[in-house]
Amino acid sequence: MTVRFVSFVLLLAPLLAAEDHQLPASPKTVVVGNYWSESKPVLTIKSGDRVTVETVGTAGVAALERLKVPADQIPESLKAITKALADKTLERGPGGHILTGPIFIEGAEPGDVLELRIEKITMPVPWAHNSFGPRSGFLKDEFKESASKIIPLDREKMLARFAPGINLPLRPFFGSMGVAPPPADGKISSAPPGIHAGNLDNRNLVAGTTLFIPVHVKGALFQVGDGHAGQGDGEIDITALETPLVGTFRFIVRKDMHLKWPRAETPTHFIVMGTDEDLTVATTVAVHEMLDFLMEYKGLSRADAYMLASVAADFAITQLVDGKKGVHGMIAKSYFQ
Repeated sequence: MTVRFVSFVLLLAPLLAAEDHQLPASPKTVVVGNYWSESKPVLTIKSGDRVTVETVGTAGVAALERLKVPADQIPESLKAITKALADKTLERGPGGHILTGPIFIEGAEPGDVLELRIEKITMPVPWAHNSFGPRSGFLKDEFKESASKIIPLDREKMLARFAPGINLPLRPFFGSMGVAPPPADGKISSAPPGIHAGNLDNRNLVAGTTLFIPVHVKGALFQVGDGHAGQGDGEIDITALETPLVGTFRFIVRKDMHLKWPRAETPTHFIVMGTDEDLTVATTVAVHEMLDFLMEYKGLSRADAYMLASVAADFAITQLVDGKKGVHGMIAKSYFQ
């Protein structure tokens, strides 16, 4: 993350020759339920290129119809993908997310970092979906039933009308943005996040932010999906304001950066992340990432970085329900001169 501020000239050249691409969602352009080093790319781009990507969300057509979503508000792309899954012409698993991609970025090699600038996110439909199944979510031992709800979205006022007198601000973001894991990991479920990023469910990654992901295979093989109109930290019932989204991303291959875990940057904060089945271990990873960042960025000793993180950084639970729990640490840019 730190080298970005000293290599502007290096980064400018590919941007000047950049191209724009469109990637619609269809049975031929999505992967369902996994990140895998052997997945076949559906689009090849160069570093610096911009891609506008359609995603279809996580709610199934049958569930939306049962909840009386008008037929013309269910994306045709989702209907086609659902049919392909039913016909078994599209493979599913081991997870359930519908992810658009993979996108192959020329020049990306293992050990590099993919800088993903999230330039724009739009909401093509006026609804979001929230649900939980029997024994799912954080309180799975308490909720043995299932429940589903359609939440109308007021896209002009940027509010979700959850219930009379309860209006939630819309902050659309993609729950899952990731690259292929190391080949030795095989085909992994789209549910748990990890060093490949994936299902981070980090609600801070809205338009105007940048995600930095370590690259593990040639071309990176980026996939995106799991659109959310908003979410609370924790995502405790296992879903957010689930909705189709369209995102515009700028892809930049960083040869001058080397990361062990994903990091991010907003206009106001630096963000580090950690994931693990154990919340304490996930927190430990995030704290170590914060110390490493502070030592790299400001040349602090490890002891000073530890002290600064204690007095200035905020650590929060990203999500508790994706198999691996997530923790992120944030520190304000305004603290640094």
